[in-house]
Amino acid sequence: MGKDNTDFPAGTFGPNGQVLMSPFYMYLVSKGVAWTFVILFSITCFLHVFQAVKYRMWFLFPTAVLACSGEILGWSGRLWSAYAPLNNNPYLMQIVATILAPTPYVATLFILFSRITQKLGTHYSRLSPQWYSRIFLTADIVALVVQGAGGGIAATANTTSGTNLGGHIMLGGIIFQLIALVVFMTIASEYFYRYITDRPLRNAEQGFGRVEWGRKMKVFTGALIFIAVMILIRSIYRTAELADGWTGRIITTQIYFNLLDGMVVLLAIFTMNFFHPGHWMKTPQEDSTSPYYQKEMTALRASSDSTV
Repeated sequence: MGKDNTDFPAGTFGPNGQVLMSPFYMYLVSKGVAWTFVILFSITCFLHVFQAVKYRMWFLFPTAVLACSGEILGWSGRLWSAYAPLNNNPYLMQIVATILAPTPYVATLFILFSRITQKLGTHYSRLSPQWYSRIFLTADIVALVVQGAGGGIAATANTTSGTNLGGHIMLGGIIFQLIALVVFMTIASEYFYRYITDRPLRNAEQGFGRVEWGRKMKVFTGALIFIAVMILIRSIYRTAELADGWTGRIITTQIYFNLLDGMVVLLAIFTMNFFHPGHWMKTPQEDSTSPYYQKEMTALRASSDSTV
């Protein structure tokens, strides 16, 4: 995917030899935008580490924290490109990192939705909580491996055909991930419809969990929906970008990348800092200070006393 220094496209240099655009991006990466995203992704990464430790939610390290770290790496590559527009290495670094980084974060949606079904009632769910993890986490890993393989081929290719092959493989991985996400969102939508309308797929005795869908859980569910929509927008953009080719209008337009990749991924990751599952997934039944909990405990003690 490299270019010889003597073979830069027309428009790379001005009349006085100044660099007018990077021959790899076909534009000059904005230093201000790159610095902003590096700083903001670093902040959200620190917050995710702190919150994962505070709430002892260790699964967030290989998911949210890993995704943040990948975004920091990717935007650091773009920042490097802003200062060294003729260097191919930071371009390759950001291509691979920004494509792969959000993939681990998608896994948090699968894990957290599985936990929601265990709280609200598994008998409204088409799949068991274990199968959500098995199916969708496996799909996420496959998508990550395929995208990584494509990125590796594209980054090390010395020919146009090799670069295109890597791009097509990455495109396949992103499309696979997009399909898995759409299927997941469809199943999740059906679950909440059945829960709200009380139309279980099986008898309550065949499932477990049926707690009050209180304000906190509703807010958290809304946050997860927002995250899923942001990731969906990003996946559609990256699919269109790679399908358009390495020199297409989409990939060579900086504002598209800044908004439809950087901004939407940042919003998706930051949202979980503000609506963290460690706090917002705690239901009234699990909160000893809530009236619901006190009512349940009073009823339980009365039942125990009557049997003595």
